[in-house]
Amino acid sequence: MKYVSFAALLFAAALVALPHGAFAAARSLSLGSSGSDVVALQNALIAKGYLASGKNTGYFGSLTETAIKKFQCDQKIICASDALAGYGIAGPKTQAALGSAGGVAAGTQNPGSITGRSLTGPATGAFEISGWVPDWRLASATADVLPRLSQLKSVMPFALSVSDDGKLIDRTGITNKEPWLSFIAEAKRKGVRVVPTVMWGDGEAIHRILSNQTKRIALEDEIAHMVKAQGWDGIDIDFEAKRHETIDYFSTFLKGLYSRMGNKWVYCAIEARMPLENRYSPGAVIPPDALDFANDYNEINKYCDRVELMAYDQGTIDLRLNAARTAPYAPVADPGWVETVVTLAAQNISKNKLIVGVPTYGYEYTVTPLGSGSFRYERLWAFNPNYAIQLAVQYGVTPVRTSANELGFTYNHSSAALAVGPSFSNTTQTQQDSAPTTSVIQNAGAQTDTPVQTFNYVTWSDAKAIADKVEMAHRLGVRGVAVFSMGGAEDQGMWSILK
Repeated sequence: MKYVSFAALLFAAALVALPHGAFAAARSLSLGSSGSDVVALQNALIAKGYLASGKNTGYFGSLTETAIKKFQCDQKIICASDALAGYGIAGPKTQAALGSAGGVAAGTQNPGSITGRSLTGPATGAFEISGWVPDWRLASATADVLPRLSQLKSVMPFALSVSDDGKLIDRTGITNKEPWLSFIAEAKRKGVRVVPTVMWGDGEAIHRILSNQTKRIALEDEIAHMVKAQGWDGIDIDFEAKRHETIDYFSTFLKGLYSRMGNKWVYCAIEARMPLENRYSPGAVIPPDALDFANDYNEINKYCDRVELMAYDQGTIDLRLNAARTAPYAPVADPGWVETVVTLAAQNISKNKLIVGVPTYGYEYTVTPLGSGSFRYERLWAFNPNYAIQLAVQYGVTPVRTSANELGFTYNHSSAALAVGPSFSNTTQTQQDSAPTTSVIQNAGAQTDTPVQTFNYVTWSDAKAIADKVEMAHRLGVRGVAVFSMGGAEDQGMWSILK
């Protein structure tokens, strides 16, 4: 969740499914690496007789390096006499050679495709409804949620962060101020889990702190101590904009925190990962770093009691759906997109833990037709539904169901209207970091009478769109849903759905 940003992601070119097996990409492993892919590498070396049985520790130490060097020499990949980089490093060529005889299957630890993959079994037990309580609308948010606590299993107050030097920050006084104290007391009285969110969106600082063992352990200790001292039920870890090179340090952090929390819950809010077949066009060259993820789904599955998949802020990133849906199309969360990202996650993350994030807000764009089904989208702001309703009245338009089954409409703006935008009470904040706000995409056709000049497009998640996601979560057999956010400005019809 990015505290003050609007979310959007990179776009690429147009797409459909790539053949299975076209995704043979994995990170290079070397001295100091750790993780489930290191275990797979070591298992392959053990199977081939290059590493002693029982040495599949998941840590790439000197024994593993020696084994890799011997294997590389034997396979004539690279040897000590070669003055080349890569000796002792398990890169793509070395991993492919190991995998060709039943060793490491590249990409299987954190697959990027939903083609031909098996999923974890359906969740057992009661379906869980939870949600984030935003601190930027603290008074209205707590007032909104208090009378509905009986409908919720967990609440995640959006209240904590981490400083650049790795210290926990109580951003809004959740430990000692109203209305947090009364809200938390009532939630506990009703048997609702209180799991405050630690939101940190500085990728550079995250890497610097988590890669420093002393500072990482200190942060683990500080978080666990605060949870226990405050009597909370757990903590929600929401570290975003992480670099790929942080992946193992983040896994180590989760492992350390999990071990310190005892009977307290560890929730993990993670960005949605999109299948490669949705990210690249047919026949496109998949870049070598396409599977350089920042979250290790296998490790997250081990050390998180609940995994909240932030399945929103789709925008224009899904090239397959961009080409299939009618314009204008830049949804907060298309049900088709949500199902793909949940299916991908469910290959590695137990459905017993998997929570689908559901948005309650919308976005406004200026859209410029470029001809031949091509459009340029410029994201302006995120808003609460009241803004869209008031805007529709102002321009005399009737909202309709978009091709993503959200509510939306287009209008021709005046420069004055464009400059004003939503009022403070109707603008909102979103969870994830923003990337470029402008993208050019291809759409299947026009859903409305699209003018040739630039127009404005408004789309938002109303109660019906929320109901679609809740139904989907039931159908997919995951643990539950979590709404972002419960601030009092969402479509109030959602409360009749969240049961």
